[in-house]
Amino acid sequence: MPKLASFQRQRGAFIVTAALFLLFLLGFMGIALDFGHLFVVQTELQTALDSCALAAAQELDGQATALDRARSAGKTSGNLNRVNMQSTAWDGQGQLVDASITFRDSAYAPTTVPAVARYAQCQHTQSNVNMWLLKMIGAFTGDATAYPSTGSVGAMAVATRASAQTACPVPIAIKPKPGGTAPNYGFTVGEWVTLINAQNAAAGGEIGWANLDGSNSASETEAELNGHCGTKLGDTLGTPGVQTSVADAWNYRFGIYKNTGDPASTVGNPDYTGYAYTATNWPAQQSAFDGPAPGAPSPTAQNFLTKRQAYASCADTGTKVRGAGSCESITGLTLNSFQTLAAPGNTTGGHKQYGRSRRIVTVPVVNAANKVVDWACMFMLQPLSIPMTNVQLEFRGNASATTSPCTTSGLPGGAAGPLVPVLVR
Repeated sequence: MPKLASFQRQRGAFIVTAALFLLFLLGFMGIALDFGHLFVVQTELQTALDSCALAAAQELDGQATALDRARSAGKTSGNLNRVNMQSTAWDGQGQLVDASITFRDSAYAPTTVPAVARYAQCQHTQSNVNMWLLKMIGAFTGDATAYPSTGSVGAMAVATRASAQTACPVPIAIKPKPGGTAPNYGFTVGEWVTLINAQNAAAGGEIGWANLDGSNSASETEAELNGHCGTKLGDTLGTPGVQTSVADAWNYRFGIYKNTGDPASTVGNPDYTGYAYTATNWPAQQSAFDGPAPGAPSPTAQNFLTKRQAYASCADTGTKVRGAGSCESITGLTLNSFQTLAAPGNTTGGHKQYGRSRRIVTVPVVNAANKVVDWACMFMLQPLSIPMTNVQLEFRGNASATTSPCTTSGLPGGAAGPLVPVLVR
């Protein structure tokens, strides 16, 4: 009997020891699982803030509206990412707001002056991240202090603009004027340059269609208008014919669509404004980017930077393609097969909600052999009309100038070339 009683006491002690060991093991499992959860959320948050900083830095061109555009672009890009186990709403714990994005000058001192802002900084803390097992242990032990039910993670990203080795230009090319040399190749900032759309008519002109992959395919031209990266100095560009479908991809940037077009789609995203410039509403035919308003006979006409801040449509404050107060009546263009416009307005309009920088474009400068020798910054003035006619772009200087409004995407690290947003912290 004494031996049996001793065995029963030892068995009872073993049960208590096993229970304590399991509780101890559960604690380690909780630490591994919950801190792994926090690590995943922090990684997702860092990705979102990297996107925010890169998009915001892209807008730092020194113009008066740069910071407003940077905040809008940073929020839009950052909040498109999923955070807290791929939650589209970030588990309801708050996404990026204006205050999440701040700016620094060249000495990395805080600034609110658009002309000197060189760095965009995005910072955010994701609160109330659920601690799954630790919450259970806290409830079991009654010690919520030692075993918190939620945790927080924070992240920060800083980006600026720097020269690239490669670029993501549009598939048109500009040739220097006779005797023109770098950096502006004979052109003046604000000058309007004509893109010749007729089949093979660009030969010998100053600007024309040019496939970035070196091919002569017109369908490739359309595809490259929706994004083509990797073009570099020394590449030989192709000389394609032009087909009507190129107008679709071009006009998306103005928020102009056929029935199947959608400003919410990636290829259909418009610029922040679709307001266009022709001799009809901008008789001076120069400096529509930032020049003085012409007044009569176009009393509502204002430069691109102003219209961009108002998120104006091609019909200014309206949504009609044709008729009184329409895109066609303002510009004098014919847009036969296009039927809808992205909505204007600075609240929920299509240009505000889905807009990004799509009309300030990088254009290859080519020599007589059609080889890329440099990069120009151009402003897309007009949509393509149907049937196809000539359209103009405005020269905004060399794309590598520090004050250039052009920012492209590409491989950073070039000694000179188009500016690209790059993460620095």
